[in-house]
This record gives sequence, C-alpha cells and structure tokens, in this order.
Amino acid sequence: MPELPVNYTTTIQLFNYNARNGILEVPDVGAAGLLIVSTGAGYKAYDRCSPVNPENLCKIVPDAGGITTTDPCTGAKWLLMDGSPQKAPAVHYLKSYTVRIQGSQQIRVTN
Repeated sequence: MPELPVNYTTTIQLFNYNARNGILEVPDVGAAGLLIVSTGAGYKAYDRCSPVNPENLCKIVPDAGGITTTDPCTGAKWLLMDGSPQKAPAVHYLKSYTVRIQGSQQIRVTN
C-alpha cells in the first residue's frame, strides 16, 4: 500500500452530523480514503485501501451494522473496533492512523 502523508481534521459536531452508524467516510485522504469510526470509547481511523492485494486500491465498505467492513473485491472482512481480520482472505489488520482529540471539539487524524 502506498505510504502517503495523512493530516485530516474535522469537528466532533461535523462527524456526528455526517457519520452513518458511527462511521465517517472521508474521500481523497491516504491511499484510498479514510474510515473514521466512533467506538464508544473514542475514535479509530483506517485507510479504506484493502490490505488484501493493496496494489488494486480496492476500497473497503462499511457493513450495514457498523461493526465490520468488507472488501467488495475479495469478500474479506475486518472488525472496525480494532481493524482485525475477521473473514478470509483477510490476514492483515487494516492500516490504522493516529487519532487525537484536540481541545474538546476537533478530531485529528495523522500518520
């Protein structure tokens, strides 16, 4: 997967407004976009590029329940709470980024 600089900021208010099932899809950041996930205990951020055949830049898609995500190219699945592989051919964790809450209103995602 290409290593690209990531420096994305949003407000918690905008996250809450735009997120579906606690997941915000952010295009044009990282290799294939970002998924920012509210875990209930904070936030996680992952690159949308599937770690299965990353050279194809297949974008993972959040599942309806908001707990897992699927690679539509291979059917692989990952848990969004920690990025762990849940269904073959997934064997690697999702690429994660650092998430910091700045002040009490901003979510900042970096690598």
